[in-house]
Amino acid sequence: MSETITFSQGSFMAMDEAMAADERVIVLGEDVADEQGGGVWKTTFGLSGKYGTGRVRSTPIAEQAIIGAAIGAAMAGFRPVAEIMFMNFTTVAMDQIVNHAAKLRFMSGGQTELPLTIRTASGAGRGFAGQHSDMLEAWFAHVPGLKVVTASSPAEAKGLLLACIQDDDPCLFIENSATYRTSGPAPAPGLILPLGKANVARAGSDVSIIGYGRPIGEALAAAEELAGEGISCEVVDLRTIAPFDRATVLASAAKTGRAVITHEAVREFGVGAEVAAVINEELFGQLKAPVRRVGGSFSPVPFSPPLEKAYLVSRAKIAAAVRSILN
Repeated sequence: MSETITFSQGSFMAMDEAMAADERVIVLGEDVADEQGGGVWKTTFGLSGKYGTGRVRSTPIAEQAIIGAAIGAAMAGFRPVAEIMFMNFTTVAMDQIVNHAAKLRFMSGGQTELPLTIRTASGAGRGFAGQHSDMLEAWFAHVPGLKVVTASSPAEAKGLLLACIQDDDPCLFIENSATYRTSGPAPAPGLILPLGKANVARAGSDVSIIGYGRPIGEALAAAEELAGEGISCEVVDLRTIAPFDRATVLASAAKTGRAVITHEAVREFGVGAEVAAVINEELFGQLKAPVRRVGGSFSPVPFSPPLEKAYLVSRAKIAAAVRSILN
């Protein structure tokens, strides 16, 4: 196996391993079969050639039908992986996701498991503009019954997606279109990362930087820059957004007494607000400074490259937030 893989390869490896181990795992979505190109991101290319089009099915452009069919398949005993090409397009299937997938276990008194994984991609930075770039994880994290997961490295993409596919509850796995070709160390064979468990990506003592997904790379870069100024930053990668690992977050914030929360999604009403509220509720008397949030600007994702760059979370913005609570 190669010593490095891309994010796209990490997702492919998870689906390949799951399909090899369990014939109930199926994949469906627009253009996912090899004949149609293996998806717009090529993440599923090779699966239909290996497992057949009976298990890897290209669908019409109909997100509501994709999720509806996947829910029915999950209820019938399959473990479907449904791809929604862009996260913005989940809005077309919100009824299926929120009113059906998320609630069936509750409304059946726990008798109906729904082992459904929804893969979707989003993220600013590639000039896809407002209808193809939004990070909407806060919408879904607000819905009881859904697990919301994202990765910050290719190996994590493999380990977390595989965990989602093996989970008996509906999971939304968010991939970032701007990082599909980014490389990182390959995962150990058989790697599965537990859902609901955060990762301390860098230990530190002065400030906790808490985030998930692509901004973790910016946070680690900011931590390295700040180390040159004598500032020790701890970087906590949530990995699972909902339910998030409160114990690890609170332990880190209690140790440092300061927290900066970052995510690519719009800052207002985002996941960072929930994490900040939990820190304030549990650690109010121990904090040395107010919790800060760093997120996307409160606007649709711009098409203009300079405006899109200004919209995004960056190392400089995270470092500035850290300095502000130290000063």
